[in-house]
Amino acid sequence: MNLPALCAALLLIAPLVPTANTSSQTSRESDTRQLQQLEQVWNKAHIDGDADALDRLWADDLEVSVPRMAVMNKTDALAFARSGRMKFLRYTTSGLNIRVYKDAAVVSGRLQRTRSMNGKEISDDWQFTKVYIRQGKRWRVVSFHASDAPQS
Repeated sequence: MNLPALCAALLLIAPLVPTANTSSQTSRESDTRQLQQLEQVWNKAHIDGDADALDRLWADDLEVSVPRMAVMNKTDALAFARSGRMKFLRYTTSGLNIRVYKDAAVVSGRLQRTRSMNGKEISDDWQFTKVYIRQGKRWRVVSFHASDAPQS
């Protein structure tokens, strides 16, 4: 086969040959969509005071570290969520950056929330990072860390 015929043959079959990037990119896009949905579930569960939804979302070895509170594990965080001592009036995230690494993912962004506690409204403006792991076919949060956002 001469060179022009070989080039023509390659051009004809090239679209038929699957590439490894196509399936991994599709999988990564699917994971990113799932994680975006889970971020909405997280936010809605906080607004609704839905500790059961948080229980399903959090891994058993969850660790939560937020400003002005002691570090909490899943048991502590669920007890606090179920206590009803804090009601969220606003819980919104923005500027999400989602990075997927096989069976782990990191989601970071900004969290602005307003909560009512003991009759007082308190607003928080945080930068946050969540670490998700895939357990079976489900993504679950193993770590949530927040710090005060820089004020501009």
